[in-house]
Amino acid sequence: MSFTHAIGAAADKIVVLIVRALAVARIHPNTLTFIGVLINVAAAAILATGNFRLAGGVIVFAAVFDLVDGRVARATGRVTRFGGFFDSVMDRYSDLFLLIGLLVYYASINRFFYIVLTAVAMVATVMVSYSRSRAENVIPKCKVGFMERPERIVLLIIGALFDRMAPVLWVIAVLGNLTVIHRMIYTWQETRRLEAEESVQAAVAVDPPEGEAAPKEAGEEKPVRRQESPAT
Repeated sequence: MSFTHAIGAAADKIVVLIVRALAVARIHPNTLTFIGVLINVAAAAILATGNFRLAGGVIVFAAVFDLVDGRVARATGRVTRFGGFFDSVMDRYSDLFLLIGLLVYYASINRFFYIVLTAVAMVATVMVSYSRSRAENVIPKCKVGFMERPERIVLLIIGALFDRMAPVLWVIAVLGNLTVIHRMIYTWQETRRLEAEESVQAAVAVDPPEGEAAPKEAGEEKPVRRQESPAT
C-alpha cells in the first residue's frame, strides 16, 4: 500500500465514523449543508481581514460538512431531489462568499489588479457550474473539464494555508474559463451528434428499408379484400 493510499484510507475511516455519529444523532442533511455555508461565511470574513492561514483552516472545517452531508442523507434514507438542489445552491453561495472575502481584502489594500483577477475567478466559478447545468438540459451529461468545485476548494485551501492566493486565483480564473469553453465545445458536438441520430431515425420511420413495412399511422385501416362471387 502506498503512502498516499494509506492516508486516503485513514481519512475515509474518519469520515465514516463522523457520518455514523451524525446519522445516529438524526441531524438532517440539509442542516449540515447550511452549517457548512455559515462556516464558509466566517472564513470569508477572516479572508477579508487578510488572515489567510486561519481562513484556510476554517475552510477545511467547512469542507468536512460539505463532504458528509450527502453520505448522511444516504445513511439515513433522506436522499431527496430537493436535497440535491439545496446542496448545489448552497455550494454556489459558499464559493461566492469566499471570493467576496478576497474582494474586500484586496479593496482594503488598494490592489486594483487583484480585485479584477478575483472578479474573473468569480465569473469562472459561476459559469463552470452554470454551463454544466444548462448543458444537461439538452444532453445527458456534461462533466468534462478540470476546474470543478472540489478542485477550486482545494486550491483555495492551499492558497490560504501557504499564503499564495494570487497564483491560485490565476489558476482558477484561467482554467475555470477554459473549462467553460471546453463544455461549450463538448455540448455543441454532442447536440450535433444527437440531432444527426434523430434525423436518421426520422428518415427510417418515414422511408423504412426494403422488406420492412412502414409503421401504420394511428387510425389507418387495413384494406379489405373484396370477395369475388363464385362462378355459376
